[in-house]
This record gives sequence, structure tokens and C-alpha cells, in this order.
Amino acid sequence: MHVFVTGGTGTIGSAVVAELLGNGHTVLALARSDSSEQTLKDAGAEVLRGGISDLDVLRAGAAQADGVISLAFGRDYSSPDVLAAAIAEESAAMATLGAALVGSDRPIVTVSGTPWVPGRASTEADPVPTDGPVGERGRSANTLLSLASRGVRATAVRMPRTVHNEGKGGFAGLLTEQARRTGVAGYPGDGTQRWPAVHALDAAVLFRLALESAPAGTAWHAVADEGDAVRDIATVVGRRLNLPVRPVPEENFGPFGPIFAMDQPASSAYTREALGWQPSHPGLLEDLENLRP
Repeated sequence: MHVFVTGGTGTIGSAVVAELLGNGHTVLALARSDSSEQTLKDAGAEVLRGGISDLDVLRAGAAQADGVISLAFGRDYSSPDVLAAAIAEESAAMATLGAALVGSDRPIVTVSGTPWVPGRASTEADPVPTDGPVGERGRSANTLLSLASRGVRATAVRMPRTVHNEGKGGFAGLLTEQARRTGVAGYPGDGTQRWPAVHALDAAVLFRLALESAPAGTAWHAVADEGDAVRDIATVVGRRLNLPVRPVPEENFGPFGPIFAMDQPASSAYTREALGWQPSHPGLLEDLENLRP
């Protein structure tokens, strides 16, 4: 396939671009800067200049492609308003890309988050939340999946709270950044809450599998580690950075505080069975050993 990819230089996106190119696909990737364009060209992708707010550019990219993988999302989470703006931008982009594929039977794979279910690990059958600070992302994913009835092979890969590579990325990465800023490897609550995780290279394989063969209207879990205790994550971070480890108020983590404090394990048993996905890269705690002071 000739695949249009947005967000192709991020932690997940760069791995997805490499995975597609390494498995016989060609890639047209969105680039909003000269540095992003060069990175993508060096990887072997064609480039379309623009950002995810350039809806006409997104339509042009989708028109040229046999399939789409939508990964772009803002990187500034400094306040609830900034986060809400990033989610709104992503929602408009997803709606535009989905509409461009109506009636074509072409695939589009979007990124979503694993849901949380009190008392157990969430599964692919559980609905994503549509309320709370990131509820709009769930609503947008559901809207895209509903295009299955309009001739779009729309699927969603639900990502855990931490997508990591070389000890960086996701919620664990944010916790690490906070530790570097404050001098404390802190965690909210008692630290027994669990975060699921996946290595970016394993996640990239699942995006390719979903693009190639997942049925329309389906959702899949890119979860390798069902749930690592946040205290265990902070302990590794503290040891690697030579910092003390202790609980801190969830407010210290800004808009992510309430989410950081939740117990949110997730399973990928159905995804592994149905799509043959088998994670093979290091788990989160092992990967965090790559951190340097």
C-alpha cells in the first residue's frame, strides 16, 4: 500500500514509518517543519508539507493514498486549555481524513487510549471513556469507527499510558521529566496503581497489522505490559537518576494528575489471538534502565 501517515516523526510515528517501509509499503508523511521533512526523507518516506490543522492538505494526502494512519497530536500538555486545544485539533483532523475516505473501502487506523475499568484489566470489548479531561478523544475515535457503515475500513489501535523506547516516552517519560525538574522521583497516591505499557517498536507492528487486515469498526490493544505499579516505575527512575523516591501530591502533575493516580491495567489477549501480534521488545521497567542521570 501507499500509506499517508500523520505524526510520522514522533515516538510512535517514526517506528510506524520504519515498520511500513520495512514490510513493502510506501509512505507519504506529513511534515510541518524542515527538520521533520529531512528526518522523514532520510527514513525513506515521501513528504507532504503541512500540519494537522491544514485540513486541505490532509484531504490531499488521503486522496493520494491506499490507506491512512493518523498519529499526529500536540506535544504541549502544560495546561488543561492547551491539552483541550490539541484534542480539538486532532478531532478535526480525524474527521477530515475519515470523510475523505467515505465510500472507498480504504483503511484508516487511528490512535486511541486503553479504557480503565474498576477492579480489572480493560479489554478490547470495553468502551473508551467519553468524559473527563480526554473524553473528546474517545468520542472522536468512536465517530471514526462509525464510518465502517459508510465504506471506510476504520480501525483504532488503543495505546497504553506509556509508549516507550530507550527509556523515553509516555506517562513514564512525563514522570521522568518531572523528576529531573524537581529533584524527586515522585508518584501520586500510594503508588500501587498500575499503568500498562508497550515498546514503540512493538506498537508499530500492530499499526501495520491493523492497516493490512483488521476488519472495519474494530479496536485493538497495543499492550505488552498489562500493568506496572507506578511506585516500581518511580523506583527505577530514581535509581537511574540518583534521586530520592517518594509520594507527591497528584496536583504536581498538572492536568494529568487525576489520570496518573488511577489504576488502569489493560489486556491485549484478544489482539494477540486475532491479529497474531506478539510483542518482542523490552518491557517498561527493563527499558527504563537506559535512563542516564
